[in-house]
Amino acid sequence: MKNILNAQWIKFPKVALEKEIYFTRKFDINKELVSASLEITALGVYFAEINGERVGNCIFAPGWTSYHKRLQVETYDVTDFIKKNNEIKVAVAPGWKGYNHFSRNGSDCYLGQNEMAMLCALTMEFADGEKRIITSGGDWKCEFGKNVYTQFYNGYVYNPAYVDISPEKAVIFPHNNKILLDRQGERIIEQERLAAKEIIITPKGETVIDFGQNMTGYVEFRIKGNKGERAVISHAEVLDAEGNFYTDNLRSAKAQAIFVCDGKEHIHKSQHNFFGFRYIRLENWSDEVKKENFTAVVVHSELKRTGYFECSDPRVNKLFSNIIWGQKGNFLDVPTDCPQRDERLGWTGDAQVFVKTASYNFDVERFFTKWLADLRADQTDWGSIPSVIPDVFSQDDSCSAAWADASTICPWQIYQTYNNRKILEDSVESMENYIEFIEGKSENGIWSRSWHFGDWLNLDGSSPEDCSKGTEKNLIATAYYIYSSNILIKTKELLGKDASEHKAKREASIAAFRREFMENGRIKPEFATQTACVLAVYFGISDNIAETAKQLNELVTECGHLKTGFVGTPYLLHALSENGYAETAYGLLLREEYPSWLFSVKMGATTIWEHWDSMREDGSMWDTSMNSFNHYAYGSVADWLYGVAAGINIDETKPGFEHIIIKPVTDSRLTFVNATIDTRKGVVKSGWKTENGKTTYSVEIPEGATATVIIGGETTEIGAGKYEF
Repeated sequence: MKNILNAQWIKFPKVALEKEIYFTRKFDINKELVSASLEITALGVYFAEINGERVGNCIFAPGWTSYHKRLQVETYDVTDFIKKNNEIKVAVAPGWKGYNHFSRNGSDCYLGQNEMAMLCALTMEFADGEKRIITSGGDWKCEFGKNVYTQFYNGYVYNPAYVDISPEKAVIFPHNNKILLDRQGERIIEQERLAAKEIIITPKGETVIDFGQNMTGYVEFRIKGNKGERAVISHAEVLDAEGNFYTDNLRSAKAQAIFVCDGKEHIHKSQHNFFGFRYIRLENWSDEVKKENFTAVVVHSELKRTGYFECSDPRVNKLFSNIIWGQKGNFLDVPTDCPQRDERLGWTGDAQVFVKTASYNFDVERFFTKWLADLRADQTDWGSIPSVIPDVFSQDDSCSAAWADASTICPWQIYQTYNNRKILEDSVESMENYIEFIEGKSENGIWSRSWHFGDWLNLDGSSPEDCSKGTEKNLIATAYYIYSSNILIKTKELLGKDASEHKAKREASIAAFRREFMENGRIKPEFATQTACVLAVYFGISDNIAETAKQLNELVTECGHLKTGFVGTPYLLHALSENGYAETAYGLLLREEYPSWLFSVKMGATTIWEHWDSMREDGSMWDTSMNSFNHYAYGSVADWLYGVAAGINIDETKPGFEHIIIKPVTDSRLTFVNATIDTRKGVVKSGWKTENGKTTYSVEIPEGATATVIIGGETTEIGAGKYEF
């Protein structure tokens, strides 16, 4: 990235809300070309064409960053595109820059006006040594494109016959080039293609196509239609109890692809929009509906799959598949909460509870490096962390425990999984500012002067409106402060910095937590919930871990199921199995009745739900206001599958799987478990099978790594190789 710094931002001279704009420039060359590269970015999303050929396979470039402060530039090799007579065209649409459910007055989330703009530099080097640079500027033309309407949540209207009969001269848009940076995150690309599974005529008479998998992307379809006909494709995740097309959970998002027919046959797919869906509904479709004319295109960030798990219970295998699909659907440049409704935001709470699972399932080092850079950019001057990154809320002093702790937990986990020391170096100041913010909001060691989400979507409340009630919020907040301050302490010591002051304050907070919320090694009755016990155990706060774990086990066995929400669920099974209650943990995992992980599997889910009962057994829905069927947070249970059921664990003192702790925990309800993680050291495998009352354990350690194997109370040190025990 160098020549683009001298380019000028250009925009359409008129108001161009929710439209596609093409910027064009023609040029000729008459000598031998050696190389050509295109540096390009936009305010909005873009794709470029040279002489009618699309440049690169990246979609929704330049991705989503904190646009005021950081904007990624992509550099493409376009040598093979250049001819004697040339035209470069760049299509720009609003993308993430447009309004969303949470933006104020339906306006642009970042600039206060719906400005779309483009910046580029085409650099050509010739055989005679000449270098020619064409940059965006006032000599470019612009016109409206065939996507006559485009908006991320509502969808788009595409008219193949539309031609802008009065192109305009582009105008200069003053914007800061100092925020530009080379692409830091992963590209977003088309990943898989899913054939239509079934054509359904619903009880209402709707024509619906089922692709068999809830996913994120768009449909490629063949269409002719009658000239002037507006064929409509609507998108949905589920059918309702009667089997009709259901979109109430999308809230205000229309999620439609509209194609204006011209009487000619076309094969078409979205260019600037994505949808979260399993089903589509066809309206105004005069063509014969054939399955082979519809293909679902899966899109997400270009992440390498690294983690695999299977066991003897097909329900658990389906759960794991749903976790993988949930990550695919929500890791589209930022870790979104959901891909379908009028939200699709980078919620920090969801990201931090899932980051460990995410880093085992896929290689997310670069993905989180980019997102955490935006987190640091959007952190306030006084240290608080917004609840979504990039921040579209423009929060002031709001900062919720367990959400804001993404600033400590995520970089620490990326360091652990990939031995990425730089992520700690880049994040330590942000961590410290956040911890100091909490200390300023605390009284006598208890974080008490902030608003918090609490144990979001827990089952301790009595109605859907109680989804943030249950476990005392100051208990949760103080527990997370203790946990995050410990991460800061370890980070500072690792980087050779003094952490003595933070240690003292953390110890004081631990004492305050025990004094306020505990007695005799147990959570006080008035505060006793499953989540309260989980945090006291897993975060090492209790002065009697065994007694608190016993209390947790009692609470679970008394009601027979979990009651935890976003805060307690990720650690629930760990807190049990690490303290002698593995049978209870496995019981929760394998439970099929509501509430449980396998309830959604029984109900036919293909991704993880937002609620334990997003859809009830009778087919009714939790609610219309907040009910996603692709919400990955509860998929964090996969790190227990890897770490406990299969027994693959990182040695914190030798991160990046340099030294591995293999400690599988078996259960008589399963006959085998196998897990594989492709680490920075190579492939790690661990599994076990039980036959005729005998359990055999298999372990594979890659070159350059060592492992401690703990089985049946016996410890064995091993090096690289394959082993059986």
